[in-house]
Amino acid sequence: MNFFNTPFRNGLVISIIYLALQSIVIAEETEILSQVNIIGDPSAVYTIPGSAHYIDYESIREFSYDDINRTLRQIPGVYIREEDGYGLFPNISLRGVDTSRSAKVTLMEDGVLAAPAPYAAPSAYYSPTSGRMSGLEILKGSSQIKYGPHTTGGAINYLSTPIPFEQRTFLRAQYGEDNEYRTHALHGNTIETKAGRFGFLMEGYFRGVDGFKTIDAAPGFNDRDDTGFQNIEPMIKLAWEPATNIYQRFEVKYGFTDAEADETYLGLSTADFQADPYRRYSASRFDNIEREQHRSYLRYFVSPTENFDLVTTAYYNKFARNWYKLNDIRAAAGGLAANDSLSAAIAGNQNGTGLQCLQGNLACGLRVRANNREYYSTGIQSEGIFRFDTSMLKHELTLGIRYHRDQEDRFQQNDVYNQDATGAITSVTFGALGSQADREDEVTALAFYMEDRMELGDWWFTPGIRYEYLDLERVDYNAGTTRDDDLDLLGGGIGIGYNITSELQAFGGVHFGFSPPSPGGAINNNLEEETSTSYEIGLRYASSNQVLTAEAVGFLTEFEDLIVVNNIGGTGTGNDENFGEVDSLGLELSGQFDLGLAKDWSFNNPYFIAFTYTEAEQQNNSSSTDAESIFSFGSAGNKVPYIPEYQVTMGSSVKFSRWGASVRASFVDETFTSANNVNNEVNGNGGADARFGKTDSYEIVDIAAYYDVKSDLQIFAGIQNVFEEEYIVSRQPHGPRPGAPRTWYVGFQVEM
Repeated sequence: MNFFNTPFRNGLVISIIYLALQSIVIAEETEILSQVNIIGDPSAVYTIPGSAHYIDYESIREFSYDDINRTLRQIPGVYIREEDGYGLFPNISLRGVDTSRSAKVTLMEDGVLAAPAPYAAPSAYYSPTSGRMSGLEILKGSSQIKYGPHTTGGAINYLSTPIPFEQRTFLRAQYGEDNEYRTHALHGNTIETKAGRFGFLMEGYFRGVDGFKTIDAAPGFNDRDDTGFQNIEPMIKLAWEPATNIYQRFEVKYGFTDAEADETYLGLSTADFQADPYRRYSASRFDNIEREQHRSYLRYFVSPTENFDLVTTAYYNKFARNWYKLNDIRAAAGGLAANDSLSAAIAGNQNGTGLQCLQGNLACGLRVRANNREYYSTGIQSEGIFRFDTSMLKHELTLGIRYHRDQEDRFQQNDVYNQDATGAITSVTFGALGSQADREDEVTALAFYMEDRMELGDWWFTPGIRYEYLDLERVDYNAGTTRDDDLDLLGGGIGIGYNITSELQAFGGVHFGFSPPSPGGAINNNLEEETSTSYEIGLRYASSNQVLTAEAVGFLTEFEDLIVVNNIGGTGTGNDENFGEVDSLGLELSGQFDLGLAKDWSFNNPYFIAFTYTEAEQQNNSSSTDAESIFSFGSAGNKVPYIPEYQVTMGSSVKFSRWGASVRASFVDETFTSANNVNNEVNGNGGADARFGKTDSYEIVDIAAYYDVKSDLQIFAGIQNVFEEEYIVSRQPHGPRPGAPRTWYVGFQVEM
């Protein structure tokens, strides 16, 4: 892929950048992008006040990735904790923030907040599907001032398919390992009329797979290989640019997700993992999650003059999910002696009898929780961009405001499946609806930011400030209580750059970030907001002939009152807590070199690399003595869980006129999975706990190839994890979990 394919001093227009930005005005002709762009295109990276990366459509499709974890490997400074092997539940960190459920990263789709409830419950049990996207934008460092509410780590903006300027019909279909099918189809056009230009897009994305794990057989249970998922995502966009003297554009979008997965929180014992990492215990056979999401916006863009643009977006998202999954195990007469947690049982607690229960070899109760929740997110955001000159300075002043409300509604119960010594279910005790949890968390937020990009010759300066006011409320219907609180959050920073030559740019910056606690954390636990001070300095290079592009960035992020989500790393038990101080120091290197272009060959032969070195260390002893918490008993100088010291992704391809082939390799260093940095499965209180220990270092190689049968028809194929590496990617939620095994796929693509 090519991150920066033009020099930054070539006279290209400055991209209009924001959560709600949709257009680029070029000279006398108005050319509109059909989605909100933070960056806009690779060349606009040079106008960003800090480190930024753009992943284009071809880079997403090159290896047929539909797993955001694999896609983001090509970006330095991004850390991934895999969980299910398909990227359904991503755990993303930028520059060392806690990875749990991507809660510290501002996730957006087309500039609109995408997490189910980004303030009230930011844990991302929903993440936009990367396989249907036209691009991805990643911001770190001083670039993130405009993109709250979580500004200690960074922001990721998913770009959905834009409305085409001319008629476009597209179909891409593939079939592969484990009966995986995938189809992406769309049709759209923009039509000129006397009333203006009308555009439309109709899109459908479908994926299903049987899964790569096998559930142990049990009496009355024979469907042992159903461990996959199905995902259906239709979308429609409509746009109108009225024939008026000033440029205007109206756009409406509606998208829908209907997804179902036979996924579990339950992992394996270390011995069972070594014997067969793709096994699942029979106790997990009831586990299933159903998800439904509606996303919509109405956007208005107006450019009354060449030096002023205003864009306003009203949005509404609704997300519902019910993850019916094993929660713990219960004592039974003549069987399991005492109730036990899943992580303790997997690690051999109670002399291994808990593990026997999970394997279906001992009488016990399997307590399954219906984690039934609904989320709402609605708001309106507006931004004005003003371009003007003062004395010797050129200004691009951006003012933005957003009113937002979101809510999480929990209505959960526990059911107990009574199991005999053969693994057969003898009876079921259903809990009353809402008996486990019946509460609502709601946040109303008002956000304001201001940023001014100033240019003086070869220098540029971008100071900015962000303020948010949060009104938080928790209603607990079981306890009969209503409590509230409020927070004032202030952050900002400055980015500075210097164009050393027409091909080389130096940049740096200082940024003060914040990440608010959830209503429960603030109201029940008096949590302070997480804050950070981040520094970065770097160089960017882009040769005029596009042969070589490169970036090197050194960064230091100092976290204060680091918030740990749900305390054990995202398993939904316990409370949020302030962990303390963490320093994350690192080096990011990325670049691409096209040997074919350099040698003037008849084909392209690009090489790329993305390297990250990180020292993420605790600066204080943890105050937590909660045995359930992977952040308990941590000591100053210890490593932060799930942040590897080294990771690198590199690759190459050959691209001829009608065919091409690519290879990509990724290495990820081992990590500790708890703040007390132990090598064995023992928590800080000395109890058996499979969440504690290490993940494996691993190397993954993927290959892909394509052939253009004719101009509008392409066939393609590939293999992921070519050498069938078996490795532990996580010990959360409960015990060792594997990465995806070797998988193959073949397919075709038609575009007219």
